[in-house]
Amino acid sequence: MPPEEIYRRLILIRECEERIRREYPSDELKTPTHLGIGSEAIAVGVVSQLPPGTKCFGTYRNHALYLALNGNLDSFFGELYGKVSGCGKGKAGSMHLSNPDKGLVLTSAVVGTTIPVAVGAALAEKYQETGKFVVSFFGDGATEEGVFHESLNFAALHKLKILFVCEDNGLAIHTDKSQRQTYNLEYLVTSYGIGYGYANGLYLSDVVQTTARLIESSFRGPVFLHVEYHRFLEHVGPNKDYDVGYRVKPSLQKDWDPLEHLDIPLLNSLSTQDKRSIKEKLLAEIEGAVERAKSAPFPKPNELYGDVYED
Repeated sequence: MPPEEIYRRLILIRECEERIRREYPSDELKTPTHLGIGSEAIAVGVVSQLPPGTKCFGTYRNHALYLALNGNLDSFFGELYGKVSGCGKGKAGSMHLSNPDKGLVLTSAVVGTTIPVAVGAALAEKYQETGKFVVSFFGDGATEEGVFHESLNFAALHKLKILFVCEDNGLAIHTDKSQRQTYNLEYLVTSYGIGYGYANGLYLSDVVQTTARLIESSFRGPVFLHVEYHRFLEHVGPNKDYDVGYRVKPSLQKDWDPLEHLDIPLLNSLSTQDKRSIKEKLLAEIEGAVERAKSAPFPKPNELYGDVYED
């Protein structure tokens, strides 16, 4: 992925999320949103290294992944506003975004549920001998689900070509990881014979390099990327919630902001004017997409049962 495109997608994600924050109080958005500010380097870093034809599966906190895969802005905002122009025709909402044509097969509101589906997709690719890759994104809370362990065991047993990506913000809603887990994730993963890599989500270069290394070794079987990052906002909604008391506020936001630590040498080729131009163009595109979403029609009541069963 060219440096201009890497930078564009990082800024696109951040500016879309910030626009959602500003729109949220109006109550025009027809869906609860789990914003991913602070996780931009994970989605873009991983996606930048994926081979063509890769199938991705994600979580309810999926905006960054959708946009990193170059998802259509009209379909994105259309879905958030509950309009027929949305990727789910206004019936899926923020937690179930998808764009199969760009590689995002499925996301889900239920913790851990897309992990076994991704494993099934990887098994299908193996049976069909396509050589295609599958990626499963999930949070640290999902590692406590039984289906997580079953999926890792099955993927390792069948030597599936799949990358598991744990986006670890250390929180399950408001509960710190130290109050939920007694295990060491690296030891757990490697006990299944799965290749493990750790990256700091604050540094795009770390995510890119670790992802590339893991993908190179995936011919041996499944691989696992563990990325830690800081969630800037509340679990669901547009606000900061450090005042609630369940976590500590960073002394300086920029110390935990991946956009303040864009350390990939390729990005140095972009001048200040290049970056300003990219951002200005994106802001105009976002504004246009939001206005078109607001003016688009809602789905009709009789469409409620549409797209449920195949004709």
